[in-house]
Amino acid sequence: MKYLFILNDPPYGTERNYNALRLAASLAKNEATKITVFLIGDAVGCAVAGQSTPAGHYNLERMLGGLIGKRTTVGVCGTCIDARGIKAESLVQGARRSSMEELTAWTQEADKAMVF
Repeated sequence: MKYLFILNDPPYGTERNYNALRLAASLAKNEATKITVFLIGDAVGCAVAGQSTPAGHYNLERMLGGLIGKRTTVGVCGTCIDARGIKAESLVQGARRSSMEELTAWTQEADKAMVF
Protein backbone atom coordinates (compact mmCIF):
# COMPACT_ATOMS: atom_id res chain seq x y z
CA MET A 1 0.00 0.00 0.00
CA LYS A 2 1.29 3.49 -0.86
CA TYR A 3 0.46 6.35 1.50
CA LEU A 4 1.04 10.03 0.80
CA PHE A 5 1.11 12.41 3.75
CA ILE A 6 0.72 16.11 2.97
CA LEU A 7 1.56 18.37 5.91
CA ASN A 8 0.59 22.06 5.96
CA ASP A 9 0.90 23.36 9.55
CA PRO A 10 3.92 25.05 11.13
CA PRO A 11 6.28 22.64 12.88
CA TYR A 12 5.31 23.63 16.40
CA GLY A 13 2.30 25.29 17.99
CA THR A 14 -0.12 22.56 16.98
CA GLU A 15 0.36 18.82 17.21
CA ARG A 16 -1.00 18.11 13.74
CA ASN A 17 2.39 17.40 12.13
CA TYR A 18 3.53 15.45 15.17
CA ASN A 19 0.48 13.20 14.94
CA ALA A 20 0.84 12.82 11.17
CA LEU A 21 4.44 11.69 11.54
CA ARG A 22 3.51 9.32 14.36
CA LEU A 23 0.93 7.68 12.09
CA ALA A 24 3.40 7.57 9.20
CA ALA A 25 5.99 5.92 11.46
CA SER A 26 3.48 3.33 12.61
CA LEU A 27 2.50 2.52 9.02
CA ALA A 28 6.17 2.35 7.97
CA LYS A 29 6.70 -0.62 10.30
CA ASN A 30 5.19 -2.79 7.57
CA GLU A 31 7.92 -3.33 4.99
CA ALA A 32 5.35 -3.69 2.20
CA THR A 33 4.11 -0.16 2.89
CA LYS A 34 5.57 2.83 1.02
CA ILE A 35 5.34 6.21 2.75
CA THR A 36 5.85 9.54 1.04
CA VAL A 37 5.72 12.85 2.91
CA PHE A 38 5.28 16.24 1.25
CA LEU A 39 5.80 19.38 3.32
CA ILE A 40 4.04 22.48 2.01
CA GLY A 41 3.34 25.95 3.39
CA ASP A 42 4.55 26.48 6.94
CA ALA A 43 5.19 22.73 7.31
CA VAL A 44 8.48 23.17 5.42
CA GLY A 45 9.93 24.25 8.76
CA CYS A 46 9.59 20.65 9.94
CA ALA A 47 12.52 19.69 7.71
CA VAL A 48 14.97 22.38 8.86
CA ALA A 49 18.07 20.79 10.36
CA GLY A 50 19.37 21.80 13.77
CA GLN A 51 16.07 22.09 15.66
CA SER A 52 16.48 22.53 19.39
CA THR A 53 13.51 21.54 21.50
CA PRO A 54 13.17 21.33 25.29
CA ALA A 55 13.90 18.00 26.96
CA GLY A 56 10.86 15.76 26.84
CA HIS A 57 9.32 17.61 23.88
CA TYR A 58 8.99 16.00 20.47
CA ASN A 59 11.42 17.03 17.75
CA LEU A 60 10.11 16.93 14.17
CA GLU A 61 13.58 16.90 12.66
CA ARG A 62 14.36 13.65 14.51
CA MET A 63 10.95 12.21 13.62
CA LEU A 64 11.52 12.93 9.91
CA GLY A 65 15.03 11.47 10.15
CA GLY A 66 13.61 8.28 11.61
CA LEU A 67 11.12 7.99 8.77
CA ILE A 68 13.76 8.65 6.15
CA GLY A 69 15.73 5.78 7.65
CA LYS A 70 12.70 3.54 6.99
CA ARG A 71 12.51 3.99 3.21
CA THR A 72 10.32 7.13 3.39
CA THR A 73 10.65 9.82 0.74
CA VAL A 74 10.36 13.39 2.04
CA GLY A 75 9.77 16.23 -0.41
CA VAL A 76 9.77 19.87 0.62
CA CYS A 77 7.93 22.46 -1.49
CA GLY A 78 10.59 24.53 -3.25
CA THR A 79 8.36 27.57 -3.67
CA CYS A 80 7.53 27.47 0.05
CA ILE A 81 11.15 27.26 1.24
CA ASP A 82 12.08 30.10 -1.11
CA ALA A 83 9.27 32.25 0.31
CA ARG A 84 10.60 31.59 3.83
CA GLY A 85 14.28 32.14 3.04
CA ILE A 86 15.18 28.50 3.73
CA LYS A 87 18.00 27.04 1.65
CA ALA A 88 17.82 23.44 0.42
CA GLU A 89 21.19 22.86 2.13
CA SER A 90 19.50 23.63 5.48
CA LEU A 91 17.14 20.67 5.23
CA VAL A 92 17.48 17.53 7.31
CA GLN A 93 19.59 14.89 5.58
CA GLY A 94 17.40 12.85 3.24
CA ALA A 95 14.71 15.50 2.73
CA ARG A 96 14.90 17.25 -0.59
CA ARG A 97 13.56 20.22 -2.46
CA SER A 98 10.49 19.19 -4.44
CA SER A 99 7.75 20.73 -6.56
CA MET A 100 4.02 20.83 -7.18
CA GLU A 101 4.60 18.65 -10.24
CA GLU A 102 6.18 15.96 -8.08
CA LEU A 103 3.35 16.25 -5.53
CA THR A 104 0.90 15.75 -8.39
CA ALA A 105 2.70 12.58 -9.49
CA TRP A 106 2.86 11.27 -5.91
CA THR A 107 -0.85 11.94 -5.45
CA GLN A 108 -1.67 10.02 -8.61
CA GLU A 109 0.52 7.07 -7.51
CA ALA A 110 -0.77 6.90 -3.92
CA ASP A 111 -3.42 4.43 -2.79
CA LYS A 112 -4.31 6.81 0.03
CA ALA A 113 -3.53 10.48 0.58
CA MET A 114 -3.67 11.93 4.09
CA VAL A 115 -3.76 15.70 4.49
CA PHE A 116 -2.82 17.26 7.81
